[in-house]
Amino acid sequence: MTLSLLVTGGSGFIGSNFVRLVLNARPDWQVINLDKLTYAGNPANLADLEKLPNYTFVHGDICDAALVRELFRKHQINRVVHFAAESHVDRSIAGPDTFIHTNVTGTFTLLEAAREAWQDADSRRDCRFLHVSTDEVFGSLGPTGFFTESTPYAPRSPYSASKAASDHLVRAWFATYGLPVLLTNCSNNYGPYQFPEKLIPLMLNNAKNGKSLPVYGDGQNVRDWLYVVDHCEAILTVLERAQPGESYNIGGHNEKKNLDIVGLLCDLLDKKVAPLPGGASRRSLITFVRDRLGHDRRYAIDAGKIARELGWKPRFTFESGIEQTVDWYLAHQNWMDGILDGSYQRGFRA
Repeated sequence: MTLSLLVTGGSGFIGSNFVRLVLNARPDWQVINLDKLTYAGNPANLADLEKLPNYTFVHGDICDAALVRELFRKHQINRVVHFAAESHVDRSIAGPDTFIHTNVTGTFTLLEAAREAWQDADSRRDCRFLHVSTDEVFGSLGPTGFFTESTPYAPRSPYSASKAASDHLVRAWFATYGLPVLLTNCSNNYGPYQFPEKLIPLMLNNAKNGKSLPVYGDGQNVRDWLYVVDHCEAILTVLERAQPGESYNIGGHNEKKNLDIVGLLCDLLDKKVAPLPGGASRRSLITFVRDRLGHDRRYAIDAGKIARELGWKPRFTFESGIEQTVDWYLAHQNWMDGILDGSYQRGFRA
């Protein structure tokens, strides 16, 4: 059977890294990338792959039920990896309606299209729908403990609430209709192609150019950091090896305070690029700003289940991953400039 994989949001940060991984590691698969190209979707992320015979880009909306059904029919889709989502917490606070529409209604639309396309038992046995979610659905941890797959949901922002709702839909379509779903909840990703509103690329760009480095609150909020290549390899492992109905937490075993991350980026840039005027450390650019509403204090993932059952563990240490990340952004200033001047989506405005 030919594997025909629909990747939603494949032009975004994690999605584009995953598309690259699959096209390299599974060259016999057909990959269809459905992306609306909202502000965080960047055609440049996959521009060098456009002429591959087994890669198809479709500019469209996951909430467009007719389009999604047609893609399942036309391409005989038998695998789905669902990344497409509004994902920035600050934006969800300012405008939650888009998050509910895309993350909840969009997931529902995809589930229904898959259910319609995979009606008979034989096709379902060979199909998989993998929904990519976040550890933010679990809420906030105290100074100790870890999120596991059985941690109760306690979302605290419109973004995490919308992702929690979509997670529940995915599980319900398995329990009610027998749809062969899989679910992953990951910790904070970093690496190439991340939109520069997120902490690491934002601070890298600002620090490189001598701009202020705004840190929320006291900067002591803790996140578990996962290199995006590790995450993509974990997703491929789950897609190929996990049993329908299972969920897996994916983490990098790298708990770091936000302030420490920013300080480390400053130190790396001080070594790699021209110094600030007067030779000042880039740490001098750090400024503390009013904390974000509902800012969760600590996230930490227990990724033991995926290690025990599927044999996946992260290959990259934080030190090696962050070094590669900094080097990638320094070597791809044109990519960053295209976002900052708005030219990256010319001809594809959503």
